[in-house]
Amino acid sequence: MELKMKGKLFLLPTILAEETQLAVIPLSVKESVKTIRHFLCENVRTARRYVSSLKVHDSIESLQFEVLDKDTDPKELPNLFAPIDEGNNIGILSESGCPGVADPGAAAVSYAHQKNIRVIPLVGPSSILLALMASGLNGQRFAFHGYLPIDSKGASASIKDLERESKEKNQTQIFIETPYRTNALMGHLVKSLRPDTSLCIAINLTSQREKIICQSVGQWKKQPVTFEKEPAVFLFLAAS
Repeated sequence: MELKMKGKLFLLPTILAEETQLAVIPLSVKESVKTIRHFLCENVRTARRYVSSLKVHDSIESLQFEVLDKDTDPKELPNLFAPIDEGNNIGILSESGCPGVADPGAAAVSYAHQKNIRVIPLVGPSSILLALMASGLNGQRFAFHGYLPIDSKGASASIKDLERESKEKNQTQIFIETPYRTNALMGHLVKSLRPDTSLCIAINLTSQREKIICQSVGQWKKQPVTFEKEPAVFLFLAAS
C-alpha cells in the first residue's frame, strides 16, 4: 500500500499596516498560499480578510481557519495538525509580521519539529528587524525583550537593568508596546535612561505614516514628542 506523504508547515508573513500587500508581501508568499487550504491564526476574521486580499483563491469560503493563540492548550495541537497527516499543507499566520517571532505560533513550530514535519519560513516584514535596521544602533549584538512591566516602578527598574546590560555588552535592547501605551512607555524611558543613551522609536512601519526617530535621551528631553495611539517598536543603546 502506498504511504501518503505528509503536508508541510508554512510560516506566512502578514502585513504590518493596512493596504500594504503589494509593497511588502513577496510573490513567493502568494504562490505558497495557493497551495494551502488550512490555516492556523490568532484571529479568524482578520486572517480570512488578509488571505482574501492576496486574491490567490477562487473562494475564501472553501478554506479552513483554526485558532492558535496564547491560550491554545498544547493538547490541541495533534488535532490542529490533522490536515498535515492527511497530506495537506498548513499555513500559520501572525496578526502582524512574522509567525513565531513575538508570536504564539512558535508552539506549533516546535510541535512540527517534534513530529518531523517540514517547516518552511517565508520572507516578509518584521517590525523588530525593520526597526533595528533603521535605528543605526548595534545590529551585531541585540536582544528582544517583548513587553516591559506596565506599572511605573516595575518599568523603571527593568529599563535601568536593561541599560546596564546594554552598556556592559554593547547590546541594543529592543521591545514593543501596545498602541495605547506608547506615550506612557516613552515617558518611562526618557525619565529612567541616562542622557547619553541613544533611544529610537519606530512607529507605523511600512505605512505612509511611518516615522522613525533616533536621538539621545538628552535630546528627547529637550524636544518632547507626543505620539498617537500607534504601533511602535522601541530600541536603545547605552553609551560605551
